[in-house]
Amino acid sequence: MNSTITFRVWGRQALFTDPVTKIGGEKFSYQVPTYEAIKGILKSIYWKPTIIWHIDKIRVVKPIRTQSKSTKPRQWESPKGAHHTLAIYTFLQDVEYQVQAHFTWNENWQELKDDRNLGKHMAIAKRMLERGGRQDIFLGTRDCQGYVEPCEFGSPSRDGKAGFYDDIDNLDFGLMFHSFGYPEETGKHELVSRFWQANMQHGVIEFPSVNDDTGRLKTRFIREMQPEKPFKRGGNVKPVEDEAKELGL
Repeated sequence: MNSTITFRVWGRQALFTDPVTKIGGEKFSYQVPTYEAIKGILKSIYWKPTIIWHIDKIRVVKPIRTQSKSTKPRQWESPKGAHHTLAIYTFLQDVEYQVQAHFTWNENWQELKDDRNLGKHMAIAKRMLERGGRQDIFLGTRDCQGYVEPCEFGSPSRDGKAGFYDDIDNLDFGLMFHSFGYPEETGKHELVSRFWQANMQHGVIEFPSVNDDTGRLKTRFIREMQPEKPFKRGGNVKPVEDEAKELGL
């Protein structure tokens, strides 16, 4: 048994914010999801500190369309106190993606080595996926509700159509944010950000691994950071066997 999982995620709109556009208070979405955004969706489906999710690839099923909307986000840093301000957010509209991902054991938490039961973790992850996720699914931001369901990677869209970009051999998206490196997963007491030159071939984006050594990922140090408090099986982490038993698995 391996730890690979495939599913589709869709929604009316999405906002995978380009960090460059945050400076002026406006938000503009990347054309495609980031690695970090898809990882967040997987954590909403199923996550425990015992595992680390890795995104292998995604398939962009529907055409990339954007729409700008006026919003009134809450501004907390104002001298007058918290109040609403005006801003323009540019969202992606009517999105659908297929995702292939897998998990590995988090070797930084030796306290959880007895919780590394591949069969149980996979059974729970698939059950949670069938239920639409353990937590609410968001497409980049809480303003964008998403939905998930199991699917075969490369299958037709939810409405039975072929992928819009299946016949396009290559599209480049330039420099994009990839992910954050947190000390809980890297084992280093620092927070880093990763960037890469994103491209899509025949509708499929294959992400470089967070441990990529080919030079595709560019890493930037942000600040020193300590990991969260230690996890303990049977203490603040419920044994995976107990969770599976509760679900009848």
